[in-house]
Amino acid sequence: MKAFQIGEQHSTNTLSATTRPEPIAGPGEAIIAPRLVSLISRDIQILTGTYGPLQDPKRVPGTEGVGDVIAVGEGVTEVSVGDRVVCGHFANWREGPFSANIFSHDIGITHDGWLAEKILLPAASLIRLPDNIPDQDAAVLASAGLTAWNALVETSNIKAGDLVLCLGTGGVSLAALKVAKMHGARVAITSSSDEKLSVARELGADITINYKQYPDWPAELMKQTNNQGADIIVETGGQDTLGHSVAAAAVNGRIVIIGVTPGQNSPIPNYISFITKNITIKGIANGSRAMFVNYINALAANDSTALISKTFDFDDAPEAYRFQAAAKHIGKVLIKF
Repeated sequence: MKAFQIGEQHSTNTLSATTRPEPIAGPGEAIIAPRLVSLISRDIQILTGTYGPLQDPKRVPGTEGVGDVIAVGEGVTEVSVGDRVVCGHFANWREGPFSANIFSHDIGITHDGWLAEKILLPAASLIRLPDNIPDQDAAVLASAGLTAWNALVETSNIKAGDLVLCLGTGGVSLAALKVAKMHGARVAITSSSDEKLSVARELGADITINYKQYPDWPAELMKQTNNQGADIIVETGGQDTLGHSVAAAAVNGRIVIIGVTPGQNSPIPNYISFITKNITIKGIANGSRAMFVNYINALAANDSTALISKTFDFDDAPEAYRFQAAAKHIGKVLIKF
């Protein structure tokens, strides 16, 4: 079968086409034929060697996608041939609290990912999709979407009237914008691009701040919120923005740290504000299958639509990666089979 592998991981040009043997489903396993694969920021970090230790050059990448079950192994009862399914990228985290062993099966990192004509996954980790969630919406859920759901709903207990601050207009931020509006919350979002902020307003953002125009964007947020600040902050900016997030937080604010975006330092100029604001800071890693089911059920009931920037053919996957890496787009980049 046709597939792609990550190669030597020194630039966005290391992705290369290859062929692999047809997978065989063992006990408890299912074979999926992908329909669409969605790119996320860590896909680029893997190719450039900035996402943790270097991986096996033969690793098939791809963290999230949607596809059809085409074969199942012995003892599989969770899914059937013909089911359209998704899977959270931590395949071993099915329910319960986070534990360190979830990293032992990370799709596209420790195990081959979605960028192949067929992918082998644990059947118990798969989720059947409702008919009213189209492929392009389903393909973008497993990483950015599930992470946003975990951050706002499972971790921060979002409620109507909360103000959610999203840093930037990447996949997690845009997913968080939709989840927040679904729950009756208000949303503030930052970007260096007025064009991207305009799109964010069209998607429902209540406050938009260009951080090039306002380098002290926490002060601008305070100004626009009558000095109240944000109840929940989806911190995707990395170490260098954490001090700003603390400054932008409301009393009893919750800051959820997401991803491994590199930074030079962690400036927290007003350390005492952890106490005077009673701030909670928590790091999260994606989410469990049980969380994913809750998220999918909410989407099915709320008719949410994904923002898609561009879709590439499977054979053009390297071009899709370069487009994602340029970071000039807003919305998801898809690869179709």
